[in-house]
Amino acid sequence: MKTIGLLGGMSWESTVPYYRLINEFVKERLGGLHSARLILHSVDFHDIQRLQKAGDWLAAGHLLGDAARSLEVAGADCVVICSNTMHKVAPAIEGAVNIPLLHIADPTADVIKAAGYAVVGLLGTKFTMEQDFYRDRLTAGHGLTVLTPSSADRDSVHRIIFEELCLGKVQPESRQTFQRIIHALAAQGAQAVILGCTEISMLISQNHTSIPLFDTTAIHALHAAAWALEPNESKAGDTLPLG
Repeated sequence: MKTIGLLGGMSWESTVPYYRLINEFVKERLGGLHSARLILHSVDFHDIQRLQKAGDWLAAGHLLGDAARSLEVAGADCVVICSNTMHKVAPAIEGAVNIPLLHIADPTADVIKAAGYAVVGLLGTKFTMEQDFYRDRLTAGHGLTVLTPSSADRDSVHRIIFEELCLGKVQPESRQTFQRIIHALAAQGAQAVILGCTEISMLISQNHTSIPLFDTTAIHALHAAAWALEPNESKAGDTLPLG
């Protein structure tokens, strides 16, 4: 089993499910008292959000690159950014380490295509919905068509993420807002909707809408766990159960 390096704290509310989901997957696959090999570097989100707001992505990339390097030095075999938005600085992180970065958009696109969908709505921070770093990964990299909400709805989604979900607040009226926006995306032609912020699944899940949802937090975490257990990638001395 390889060691997963989690780059978390953005926010810590959405980092917690990564730890739980990865360990649940490993326990299910290996049985007994097995748990995942994990190293967590949890940053102070106040510092990250300040740089986001200022548009200083260069500084943010340096900060997270240093954090990723500390994971590698500690023995991590990969880096997992527990955030959609901060994949904006994925190139800086990749340039700071010699271990692979498991990008959140790739397994998300793979799961969507395996389910037979080609046109998806995207919810997330305004950075994720409006900038190219994420949408282009899905479109140019994976051939998906990506739709985003109206400008006013993007503002609402962004506000709910930062003013509520990142603070651990789950408001019923905000869930209703998300339900309305999801159905508006479906009316535009979206066959499914990506929950493209790791906090959104705190607020809304599949039982809240008939539109298929893809939770990037769960997809990313389970992808990392499966990668860590992949037999042909195992380190010398590691053993996995047969069958």
